[in-house]
Amino acid sequence: MKQHIVRYALGLVVLLLLLGHAARFYQVGFINRLDAIIYDTKVRLTMPQSVDSRVVIVDIDEKSLGEFGRWPWGRDRVSQLIKKLFDQHGIALLGFDVVFAEPDDSSGLKVLEGLARGELKDSPSFQAALKELRPQLDHDRLFAETLKGRPVVLGYYFSTRSDGVSSGAVPAPVLPEGSFTGRSIPFTVWQHYGGNLPEFQQAAGSGGHFNPIVDFDGISRRVPLLAEYKGQYYEALSLAMVRALLGQPKVVPWFPDDRWFSSKGYQGMEAIDLPTAQGTMRIPVDDEVSALIPYRGYQNSFRYYSAADILADRIKPGELKGRIVLVGTTAPGLLDLRATPVGEAYPGVEIHANLITGMLDGAIKLKPPYVLGAEVVLLLLAGSVMVLLLPLLSPLRATLAALLVLLLVVTANLVFWHYGNLVIPLGSSLLMVLALFALNMSYGYFVESRAKRQFTELFGQYVPPELVEEMSRNPESYSMAGRKAELTVLFSDVRGFTTISEGLSPENLVRLMNIYLTAMTELLRKNRGTVDKYIGDAVMAFWGAPVADAEHARHAVITAMEMQAALPAVNRSLAQHGWPELHIGVGVNTGEMTVGDMGSSVRQAYTVMGDAVNLGSRLEGITKQYGVDILVGESTRKAIKDIVFREVDRVQVKGKEEPVAIYEPLGLEGEVGKAVQEELKLWNQTLRHYRAQEWDQAEVALLNLTRMAPARGLYGKYMERVAQLRKNPPEAGWKGVWKFDTK
Repeated sequence: MKQHIVRYALGLVVLLLLLGHAARFYQVGFINRLDAIIYDTKVRLTMPQSVDSRVVIVDIDEKSLGEFGRWPWGRDRVSQLIKKLFDQHGIALLGFDVVFAEPDDSSGLKVLEGLARGELKDSPSFQAALKELRPQLDHDRLFAETLKGRPVVLGYYFSTRSDGVSSGAVPAPVLPEGSFTGRSIPFTVWQHYGGNLPEFQQAAGSGGHFNPIVDFDGISRRVPLLAEYKGQYYEALSLAMVRALLGQPKVVPWFPDDRWFSSKGYQGMEAIDLPTAQGTMRIPVDDEVSALIPYRGYQNSFRYYSAADILADRIKPGELKGRIVLVGTTAPGLLDLRATPVGEAYPGVEIHANLITGMLDGAIKLKPPYVLGAEVVLLLLAGSVMVLLLPLLSPLRATLAALLVLLLVVTANLVFWHYGNLVIPLGSSLLMVLALFALNMSYGYFVESRAKRQFTELFGQYVPPELVEEMSRNPESYSMAGRKAELTVLFSDVRGFTTISEGLSPENLVRLMNIYLTAMTELLRKNRGTVDKYIGDAVMAFWGAPVADAEHARHAVITAMEMQAALPAVNRSLAQHGWPELHIGVGVNTGEMTVGDMGSSVRQAYTVMGDAVNLGSRLEGITKQYGVDILVGESTRKAIKDIVFREVDRVQVKGKEEPVAIYEPLGLEGEVGKAVQEELKLWNQTLRHYRAQEWDQAEVALLNLTRMAPARGLYGKYMERVAQLRKNPPEAGWKGVWKFDTK
């Protein structure tokens, strides 16, 4: 065993590092992301994917706005909706995923009362008429009266903004301050709230917040069933609706048997109990008193009814009888979308619906605080076996042993998930198995050979050192001979460089370019790019050769975005010398290219050639035509799954007969904000109008887009183009392709 002492030590270090993460002494972002991916996958694979008829959604959709006007509607109309749902359709419970935060002045009562206090103060007939009309025109009072006596749960929201201001009213807390004295429970704590008007909240049966927890990757997987505000505890909308359905039972925190756990220092709250005459409903919570959302399926796992159909009596009598109803919005501009494990743009109202049915069915997964200890124990057991066993085995047996441990770890995790309804993180265990296996397989294998030196000399000027190291392990697989391959090429160019260069001395111009090119080259190397050449201020690079890269398109686009993101820091450095700012355009394209060592007998270079390369250069050249920083080709867009793109145009560039779609990358999925998503949705509608030659609709949409993003030059370019095409309509059969006659 002495000969394996180094392997044991290294294996133990790996195990201890992963145990530290599992025990939360520190957190490793990659493992958290891996756990999130695994959790989302298990949710999608095991969800029932059936429609639950107990809960329905009344949708303030585009149809409703078209028939009854824009939102917010007058409270008289909302009152009418409530009355129809209860009195005509006989629903059991109603919850609102909207907030009624502002008074309703749509009836004109405020104006009439101003006249009554002013110029018509002495008009008996006016005063009498106003007195008679006031009850009908006071929509807020009518709405409050409609709420009284009916099982209605109003929604509100919390906020953590430091500059936020609370408004409206929230219901009474379900648990008062001091309810958890002596226990350290990390509740979700909010600083401000946006509630309903006090008279509405007082008239309603109850209320609940509709804030999900957005995890580090932008995904909503949990909702805090109890959230803390100023030391008191408030319930979620879903919990408030379930309590209303059960007759408003008291919220009782559930802790495990203190007699057993007290000596262990365990204080975790594991569930919320709702005692009723029929028994106790127990709702599992995690260590932050949040419930994992039990997604039934993808969007539309619940029946939707248009609010317009309810108001216009187009729903069959009895169809909604006894149902639990949630009122939400899906109309453009009102869209409440969340990124979830089952959809990147998932209606927020369905999150509440999933939680309600999950509570009623007892289908919420358990992730109690003691899961931390369970993960550590399982990791320690499996890791100890591998640390001690693998160094003693041959490569084949070590591989089989690692596969067996991996199978046992995954199987145990799935058994806990399916039969125990228990969520135990799996990422650390998977990484531990793979890391220990890789460590033992690679130990002692160090290559110092002539091939490595040759590769360093041959490829070092083009390829990052880490890729040269990777290539040198199998040198016979690489050659500088010409070949055809699908690769991705990137061109970048400094805009207005001629003007910049004329304003600088040769020495300062060289220093400026060194600063700029160094920053850009570091990004190319970091993302596994091969530097082809520098052409003055321009940079040419490609991915996928000499080292194969299955994600060459993604790495190139990521590099392009990082180049643009790095420019502000570069410009700050230039500004310290009094030099002008730099702005660059970047073109990226994927396709079949010829790659190899090309040139003359005097000088050669490892480079790429072909139509796909030429198109990449053209794309860089027309970025300024669209007011965008990056353009990528259609084939690049098709090769990437996790980046959000905006389709910019369909173009025919000089030298190409076939038109191609061109795109602008906006960011990684999950990192693109809601405002940009809504802007992108409207832009896609604009393109449809434009290509259908619906100039009026396209112009209106472009005006709205300009208001949403005044600094975005693309919309101004299209405004000019629409005006031009309106005067000079395109030929018959035009498919929205714009032809460029210059490079």
